[in-house]
Amino acid sequence: MANIDFGGTIEEVITSEEFTLQRAREVLENETVAVLGYGVQGPGQALNMRDNGIAVIVGQREGTASWDKAVADGFVPGKTLLSIEEAARKATVIQYLLSDAGQVAMWPTIKDCLNEGDALYFSHGFGIVYREQTGIVPPENVDVILAAPKGSGTTVRTNFLDGSGINSSFAVHQDFTGRAKDRTLALGIAIGSGYLFPTTFEKEVHSDLTGERGVLMGCLAGVMEAQYNVLRKNGHSPSEAFNETVEELTQSLIRLVAQNGMDWMYANCSTTAQRGALDWAPRFREAVAPVFEQLYESVITGEETRRTLTCNSAADYREKLDAELKAIHDSEMWRAGAAVRALRPENRRK
Repeated sequence: MANIDFGGTIEEVITSEEFTLQRAREVLENETVAVLGYGVQGPGQALNMRDNGIAVIVGQREGTASWDKAVADGFVPGKTLLSIEEAARKATVIQYLLSDAGQVAMWPTIKDCLNEGDALYFSHGFGIVYREQTGIVPPENVDVILAAPKGSGTTVRTNFLDGSGINSSFAVHQDFTGRAKDRTLALGIAIGSGYLFPTTFEKEVHSDLTGERGVLMGCLAGVMEAQYNVLRKNGHSPSEAFNETVEELTQSLIRLVAQNGMDWMYANCSTTAQRGALDWAPRFREAVAPVFEQLYESVITGEETRRTLTCNSAADYREKLDAELKAIHDSEMWRAGAAVRALRPENRRK
């Protein structure tokens, strides 16, 4: 492990130079990895492992769009693409990458497929941490491990293809074989992680649920809408409101933050922008801090997971979700966004 100073706190991380791909291949040499679910995380992790020389099979329900996608990606029905139960029975490592609600529904079947010494792998702590709600309690004679990429399944794949990789957290919940940590690190490297940092199932799910409901998605969407609406109410055109709210953020400023941090982004903007941002940032911080406190409390008490399982298990969930997403798609703000994106030089050249 490498000791890294994260803002004054020394943490240990595993880099791909320390735990090499060759070592990962050696650890997984006699393993068959079944990726159960080919929706969000499944494709990126399965394809990266396959490209890295790991024996991978996919478990997915036949007749679904995800089954067809797996076929298009080169997995062969009856050989490397099987039903979920068949894949689970053939594997020594079961990557349980179904949706959280899907994991709950399939757990009785998957539990019966586990053999002594198998590894049950998650990319999210949800099912294990909230076991009173999910009913997911693994038998004692298997390893229970986690590698959680810090990005979408799409990014796991695109970063792998461009050679940049993605950072992931890892955790061992149950070590039956004595090899659980090595298996976890090997899988983390095989799915394309540039480095891995240790966590626990509890910390992973608490931070993840807070992040996606907060800055990463929910908060970001809400703040964008608020600013866009204020600009429109005060007479600004849709194109101007969108460019000043979303386009400049995603196409310019956030890239500067990604390169060297917020202070560097400030230093590379106008003095007027610097002053205004420095003056207003504390006001926004104080305004939203109570909301984040409420959000975190809702996460750790299990309220967020209760709502997730209830909503996502409903028979009409997909219909209601499609309606919610359509409302966003059809809103003026995001219709304006589609027009703005189409005007980007790289899109006009297509």
